[in-house]
Amino acid sequence: MKKLTTAKELIQQKDTCVLATVSGAEPHCSLMSYITDEDCRKIYMSSLRGSKKYTNMMNNASVSLLIDTREDDTGRRRENIKALTVQGTFQHIEDESKRREIFEKLLERHPNLKDFADSTELEVFQVNTKSVQLLEGVSNSYFEELD
Repeated sequence: MKKLTTAKELIQQKDTCVLATVSGAEPHCSLMSYITDEDCRKIYMSSLRGSKKYTNMMNNASVSLLIDTREDDTGRRRENIKALTVQGTFQHIEDESKRREIFEKLLERHPNLKDFADSTELEVFQVNTKSVQLLEGVSNSYFEELD
């Protein structure tokens, strides 16, 4: 339970991740800004509709996120790095008012996304968390399937 709490704290404290999507047998990684709901079951992001990552997710909803502390733990502290892999599924958000509300929250945390705000190609989506795997250092690993 403590490790799950650590995983959730990491999701809440950080605000960027690497999003991995798949097209056929080819993986694709993107650096993404995100926000999360209170229990870290839904992670929200935005993208342009025509992007490779968005096209990949529309064709294959399985995604993976990497959230880590590499910026915090440099040099001799490298042994303290935490890396969290989140397995999940992409979900397009249909409701326009909910999409706007989420994008406004994204903008609050990530003002650099304002360039997307007026784009007709803007999509807001969520990743529904299925499992988490927390690696602390090089060998201390914890995995939990979420329901």
